Amino acid sequence: MKLNARRYLMAAALVAGITGVTAIAQTQPPVAAGAEGKHGHHFDRAKMAERASQRLADLKQKLQVTPAQEAAWTSFANAMQPPAQRPRVDREAMARMTTPDRIDHMRSLREQRQAEMDRRADATKAFYAQLSAEQKKTFDDETARMFQRGGRHMHRHHG
Repeated sequence: MKLNARRYLMAAALVAGITGVTAIAQTQPPVAAGAEGKHGHHFDRAKMAERASQRLADLKQKLQVTPAQEAAWTSFANAMQPPAQRPRVDREAMARMTTPDRIDHMRSLREQRQAEMDRRADATKAFYAQLSAEQKKTFDDETARMFQRGGRHMHRHHG
């Protein structure tokens, strides 16, 4: 049981590494032009999404995706795109809720985020299964690097 949880966490970490910046961009509150976020950084969702798309394009090039793998790549890349609507916490509405209602609402949001993470993890595993041994090594190396960059980024902001 512990091993399955560990594998799941590792798969989730890989997916998080691939989509980290896109996810961060989607969860940040809207910022007025020229305004800065909580940690003094300006969040430009379009630029962050562009960087995430560039990382996917770089990964595709490094993997040397074959024409036979193109459909699997497209499914994977589409799954890595953020959902059109990401659930937001309405702080005013939350303040009016009873504690049990707030807990239920937060659980619902967590379940939606978990379902999104599961969808991405499943798409990643399906694409990974289509790769050659050499491509799998490249994918492992590249996604580990992405995860490490995301980890340093998080420590720098939350340290």
